[in-house]
Amino acid sequence: MGIHTEDSMTDFTPLQALGPIAPADPAGHPLQGYLGHYGLAPLLAERVGLQVGYVDAHGFRLWTQIWRPPSPRGTVFVVHGYYDHLGLYRHLLECLLERGWQVVLWDLPGHGLSSGPRATIADFDDYGSCLDNLQTQLTARDLAPRPWVGIGQSTGAAILATDALRRGDDGHWSGLALLAPLVRPWGWNQSSWLHRLLGPFVRSVPRRFRENSTDSDFATFLRESDPLQPDRLAMEWVDAMRRWMPRLLAMPASPLPTLILQGEQDLTVDWEWNLEVLTRKFPRAEIHRHPEARHHLVNEAEPIRRVLFEELTRFLAGLEEADIPSSTTRRVSRR
Repeated sequence: MGIHTEDSMTDFTPLQALGPIAPADPAGHPLQGYLGHYGLAPLLAERVGLQVGYVDAHGFRLWTQIWRPPSPRGTVFVVHGYYDHLGLYRHLLECLLERGWQVVLWDLPGHGLSSGPRATIADFDDYGSCLDNLQTQLTARDLAPRPWVGIGQSTGAAILATDALRRGDDGHWSGLALLAPLVRPWGWNQSSWLHRLLGPFVRSVPRRFRENSTDSDFATFLRESDPLQPDRLAMEWVDAMRRWMPRLLAMPASPLPTLILQGEQDLTVDWEWNLEVLTRKFPRAEIHRHPEARHHLVNEAEPIRRVLFEELTRFLAGLEEADIPSSTTRRVSRR
């Protein structure tokens, strides 16, 4: 993954004292330690600007970063997955900056350096409200040039898909890229009854660290060296997801240009069922399946990640040229 640290218990709590989002001092402590721990510091090339800080949205303080290249093509909003935080998205950030896109990343409530009970949410609609508040505030400060593209991993993809379907064809988004999108998790038919049975009595259960990437260094980093990783699965979050699913299924379809990237070795989401749902919801979607990829696509082993990012780059180029290809579905070949 490219993250090197001698201290697996790095303390980032001083960052929580930062105020509203503002130009960063990358050499300042403790931001320097944070950027170094997650391998983000090398992305601060001479002409790449960085703003960091908190945005107060929907009752939460959201840790937010804005990475701005010269004369950006527009703004990509990156929404991470459950248990994740924005510090893990270096590879995607590098890919987008190289293409000239400004990138906004933010920690979901209860994740990373954002406020809120750890790894839970009362209602999935709260995620959407946070996204909407964040975009409204950045727009008011002229910090989010259009067009806007959303890229989401797993739960982040669910948040973006819900937002796009709710908005319809209003021009808010120019396109979405959904990576290993969540609609329902792997084994949901078997586990949902257990949740209903235990939910009233058990608040959380220990997290199982699955091998969700073929990059063994990344998997080890999550287990052993990332102080921002939650170690419990909250039953409240599972209940919020269960109530969100039928709401998504009831929403009308959207003509929005959409790219879906999916690994065929994914044991986190019920990907075959999810793809059937999402192709109905986004009939213009292009679906690219990789036979070896697992779940955490932005942190797959480099050969797999390169293939996936080539598809993402091609999709973004189509948006940039306003020449969106017709709906296709194919399996990414082994390279």
